[in-house]
Amino acid sequence: MTPQEEARMRAQRAKNAARILAYLDTGTKNRALQAMAAALHAHTAEILAANREDITRAKEADYSEAFIDRLLLNEKRIAEMAGGLEEVAALPDPVGVVLSGSRRPNGLQILKVRTPLGVIGMVYESRPNVTVDAAGLCLKSGNAVVLRGGSEANRSNVALAGIIAQAAYAQGVPEGAIELIASTDRSAVMELMRLTEYVDCLIPRGGAGLIRSVVENAKVPVIETGVGNCHIYVDESADLAMASDIVFNAKCQRPGVCNAMETLLVHRAVADRFLPLVAERLEGAGVELRGDERARAIVPTMKAATEEDWGTEYLALILAVAVVDSLDAAIEHITRYGTKHSEAIVTSDYEAGQRFLQRVDAAAVYVNASTRFTDGGQFGLGAEIGISNQKVHARGPMGLEEMTSYKYVVYGDGQVRA
Repeated sequence: MTPQEEARMRAQRAKNAARILAYLDTGTKNRALQAMAAALHAHTAEILAANREDITRAKEADYSEAFIDRLLLNEKRIAEMAGGLEEVAALPDPVGVVLSGSRRPNGLQILKVRTPLGVIGMVYESRPNVTVDAAGLCLKSGNAVVLRGGSEANRSNVALAGIIAQAAYAQGVPEGAIELIASTDRSAVMELMRLTEYVDCLIPRGGAGLIRSVVENAKVPVIETGVGNCHIYVDESADLAMASDIVFNAKCQRPGVCNAMETLLVHRAVADRFLPLVAERLEGAGVELRGDERARAIVPTMKAATEEDWGTEYLALILAVAVVDSLDAAIEHITRYGTKHSEAIVTSDYEAGQRFLQRVDAAAVYVNASTRFTDGGQFGLGAEIGISNQKVHARGPMGLEEMTSYKYVVYGDGQVRA
């Protein structure tokens, strides 16, 4: 079977399953999700063995530490994936929910009802947890999923998909609901992106290059998930101890993810006090600082930032730093270089916080909190399928509701149009 044939076969199977999933009862879906979670626990050793092979090959290929962290599975992360499935099982089923309704003067009753999208094609890179998160969310929202992960995580993805799919099918979920394209040949994903007769929506999840490739090559409609060039602005009225904690968390807690901070902006009125303290803390954690002239005048150990640094999603322990003259200057910088993902201000001035919230165009905007909270689980959505930067259909963490569309259901008693 060629890679293209495999992609088409997986999509056909998913399309057939989607017809049944659309009306599968909530109880069956929840039992399947619980069984999938239990299967992850039961097969932890098998999953870890597959992941070790991926990690070994990634190290041999000299991938960065941040990349390997995204690829790595351990008992804790497997337990978190299982917990995410259990959380999704506990959430309300979105399918069939009536969003609105009205009765027309002619007696027609018109309802707007949530329905599944159909078949979701997931194209993603090095995070094996996406295999489980996407399968769980798609199942609960009545969608079939065709998964195509990166070659670096292929052994992990094959193991995970096989384990959770069999657990779901044993509970009455139709076979084909969870499909994984095992071929790592690029022609397979190119074929998937053209299968408009089977696939209803594509969701790319990964770096800027992957997302751009999918958007430029797909014939299937695409929901873009976010490149995260995220900023934290420390205002002149900020509690500097709070700001230090927020900045450190946003950069260092897990640097290889899209909601990690990539640029720090500091008001000139507090830069002399704040930058030496936070720089010492960040550098002590291994962060490489790249500053503008004013930042480097205060902290000479910083490297010189280039124009490219302001627009870069590092996904690593690297941070761009700039001193700005005002809140408006910070907002202008974010508007120019940001990716509309997650942006934060640290301030004790209510009006400054409100102006930042109103004027910064991003999927998530924070006052006095780390950008690391832009996450489906942290927002109470259970697992997420991705974080959308766009404004059409879905924005921010995409949970169950974002995996649905709607249809109009119309009840009559013999009406005909004049």
